[in-house]
Amino acid sequence: MPRGHSRGKHTLAPTRSASFHTVFRRRRLALVAAPLVTALAIGTGVATSGFARPDAPSRAASSIGAAAATDTHERVLGTTRSQDRVALINNRVPKATGKLWTTAPLDLRTEPREKARTAGLLETGKHVPVTGKRQNGYAEVIVGRLTRWVTDDYLSKSKERPPGSLGLVDRPCPGTSGVESGLTSGAVRVYRAVCNNFPQITQYGGYDAHGEHSSGRAIDIMTSDSSTGDQIAAFLQAHASELNLYDIIWQQHIWTPVRSSEGWRSMSDRGSETANHFDHVHVSVN
Repeated sequence: MPRGHSRGKHTLAPTRSASFHTVFRRRRLALVAAPLVTALAIGTGVATSGFARPDAPSRAASSIGAAAATDTHERVLGTTRSQDRVALINNRVPKATGKLWTTAPLDLRTEPREKARTAGLLETGKHVPVTGKRQNGYAEVIVGRLTRWVTDDYLSKSKERPPGSLGLVDRPCPGTSGVESGLTSGAVRVYRAVCNNFPQITQYGGYDAHGEHSSGRAIDIMTSDSSTGDQIAAFLQAHASELNLYDIIWQQHIWTPVRSSEGWRSMSDRGSETANHFDHVHVSVN
């Protein structure tokens, strides 16, 4: 610049020295201030995040813990906040109201109906707990920690049920229902009365092509045991009028309602144990 010329507004004189120091000071200030700003930001974040010492949990943490504990407790008890949840099923074994004796082998059914699934067999002479529930001719019993259904008629307060104590039960008997084929309705009724009262009898003779059997009105109740045969014959005699009986034949003797005052009458020897009715009770209806 020429000497004597005053520096004006539009001077081109270099200003490098002043600008350099200014920039340098600004950079130093930025370097010093940056850590302070960072620390302040971190402190503020911590303060607003709900942080607290382990021995002094924040209110937010307590709320979360309480909610989790409540949720866990509800899951254990099987409850829910929703009112739409179905109530839990009570699987506890019902309390027994007493005990009864089984008077015949009984199928343990899962439901009180004839075609229900069976889950074992209850032997004769068992003193089994009962719940008091009865439905469709079945009674609910307790076996171990389970409840099952058995035929009500074969449960008794006494260990030995008096023969024929059931009266005239008119329902099919499991295992021997094929006997009913070819029989008249009256003969079927006799068969059902006997098979329900004497479940120990497992063989019967029904329709056949000879004698009274050819008409479908006669039944042979197969037993060689004198005591059992006597009980069956006595049962039939006691219900002769209701069953409309024509005759009863047992051990080479015959009894008929029309000549009941004569009692049992002897029969001639027919040559064999079966022909003389020593291995079965024969009964026929009018």
